[in-house]
Amino acid sequence: RMAFPHLKVMFPTAPVRPYTPLNGELSHVWFNRFGIRPDVPEDLQTIEPMAKEINKLIEQQVANGIPLNRIILGGFSMGGAMALHVGYRYMPGLAGVFTLSSFLNEKSVLYDELQKKKDSGGKSVLPPLFMCHGERDDLVSVGWGEETLNRLTSLGVTAEFHRFPNMLHELKKKEMEMLYSWVNGLLKSDKL
Repeated sequence: RMAFPHLKVMFPTAPVRPYTPLNGELSHVWFNRFGIRPDVPEDLQTIEPMAKEINKLIEQQVANGIPLNRIILGGFSMGGAMALHVGYRYMPGLAGVFTLSSFLNEKSVLYDELQKKKDSGGKSVLPPLFMCHGERDDLVSVGWGEETLNRLTSLGVTAEFHRFPNMLHELKKKEMEMLYSWVNGLLKSDKL
């Protein structure tokens, strides 16, 4: 359980929706995927509304007095992919973004939007990114996570990536300890 003194931690659950990789069966998923691999298009018709819902949740926290630059957003697997969309497309003022065993599609709209920001020459500050991935992940290849990392860092995201040799598509204690340390480091920073 992730608990921090003087911090509010929220663990929202994805809504139930039909999920194409499960032959349309209902599942708790943040958005639909046409396949669990990076070479398929994103289903923006399900990503966009969910990103707006998460934005509302963050805006409620800001309205309740929590500064945006004191909020960190992240998730496991698809939750991490959704955190990337929200954190870098809609809420770049966040304190940080984390992903655990996650990836973005090769032609993600997020890459296009970050490229446009980079090409405009405007100085944009993006939240730091913390990524972890199991080397034995048999659902989301560690290579997909690394490619996501490489694309994001080439577009101006400052990131760290941690590989775990004997980890599948799961969470491990060491990974959680590293995430805990990263969160504490961000929120104790003089920059915030």
